[in-house]
Amino acid sequence: MSKLNRDVFYMIFEELQYDKKSLYSCLLANKIFCEIIIPILWKNPWDQLKPENEKLLLNVIFSHLSNESKNEFKNQGINFFTTLDQKPLFDYISFCKHLNLNVIFKIIDNAYNIFKKHLTMIKKELITLFTNRNIKFTHIYIPQAYNCQLHLLPGNQHLFSGLEFLNCSTAINKNDLLWLKEVCQSIKELDLIIEKSKSNPTEIAKLIEGQKKVIKVSFRVINKKNSELYFEILENSLVKHANTIQHFRTTKPPVTKILSSFVNLKSLELDNYFNEKVLNCLEDLSLPLLENLKASRVPIKALTELINNTNGYLTEVKIDYVAHNKFDNKKLIQAIYQNCPNLKYLKLKFRRGDIFELENLLIRCQHLKGLVIIIDNEDFLSNWDNLFKVLMNSSPIGLFKFKFWLNVSYTIDLESLKFFFDNWKERPPILLQIISVITSVSLDGLIKKYIAEGIVAKYDNSYVDNLSGSSLDHFEWI
Repeated sequence: MSKLNRDVFYMIFEELQYDKKSLYSCLLANKIFCEIIIPILWKNPWDQLKPENEKLLLNVIFSHLSNESKNEFKNQGINFFTTLDQKPLFDYISFCKHLNLNVIFKIIDNAYNIFKKHLTMIKKELITLFTNRNIKFTHIYIPQAYNCQLHLLPGNQHLFSGLEFLNCSTAINKNDLLWLKEVCQSIKELDLIIEKSKSNPTEIAKLIEGQKKVIKVSFRVINKKNSELYFEILENSLVKHANTIQHFRTTKPPVTKILSSFVNLKSLELDNYFNEKVLNCLEDLSLPLLENLKASRVPIKALTELINNTNGYLTEVKIDYVAHNKFDNKKLIQAIYQNCPNLKYLKLKFRRGDIFELENLLIRCQHLKGLVIIIDNEDFLSNWDNLFKVLMNSSPIGLFKFKFWLNVSYTIDLESLKFFFDNWKERPPILLQIISVITSVSLDGLIKKYIAEGIVAKYDNSYVDNLSGSSLDHFEWI
């Protein structure tokens, strides 16, 4: 019975693995909970890591150092072990399945910059800590500017033979690349940073082709000056996996028709397309199973055509940084509500003249749960009343998550917002976030009243001067 209870609890906590807050709240309940939850939390300790906790995490990791290693550091004038004399209760590192060297090295650079000339030594010791165990990593992030020499690590074949996720640069050490190609054939997710035109795309292509089943691919292009042949080689390496790839992201328009071969694609992310050449790769593109679309700086006509060629499965559409006129924007909104009956989350720019189309969208998309409204046109100044009336009268019953991204020199009209709250009774409490490029009048006093009345559940009001770094990049609500 005890074994059964433990297994049941493990299954429950596994379901909560991305809900760190709930896991932490259960951690101290009893010994069994602690022994189950600690390995789950340490599977990927870098996930959702807050800046204020980075050095604390690093301290726990370095507490695993042997006395010999600590003494060696002290002999070099490095002494950051004053609080780490106590042996850790668990071998935390042995639970780790994600080796995120990008985060680890960033934390070291920030936390121990006073030992600048010894940073390389510290990093090597840390790699040894993680690789000197009987671990089988599933995820690895390889830093761009650090020669890790992973191919020289003892037991590296065992450590990485089950690798499912790889983040690396095309400028990766050649020996490490050849080693990855030989050892890893089970990679399902590839996050490739494309830089340095002198790097050889052929070996990267062979690594991709050698995988058994690639599901998710990201091409993040740093150096767009590489030749078309360079990108053609990389894109053609995906042909073998065309039927299995379900998620694809690229920050440069493809030079081939590779997108049209992804017949089972569910998620597409197009980022940083600045010119009309993108129309060539999206022209007549049909992705009937597409569920998630994220686009930034993509021509609006191309997006409209793409959405018109979907098959009704789209549930999430996030579009921003799109230059447009009022006619093209209306066509885009129409394409969304005519082709996305199952839409749950939408991030889109709205103009003064789009209120009628917004109303149509709310009426037609009855599964909508979250709405991000981007406003970057001054003509919206006198239109808050109409906007909130439409949201109040036409929002489907499941829509209660709202974000307003104000890329303009004014903020939300308080009277209009108050009217909206006053008429939201008998509906689910609102989750609200307002992000503005100017310092706006505080809404805290107004919001507190409606939180007390149960009209607003959660609220966040932020001033940002760099919207690309804001939490609007995600659909999570504060």
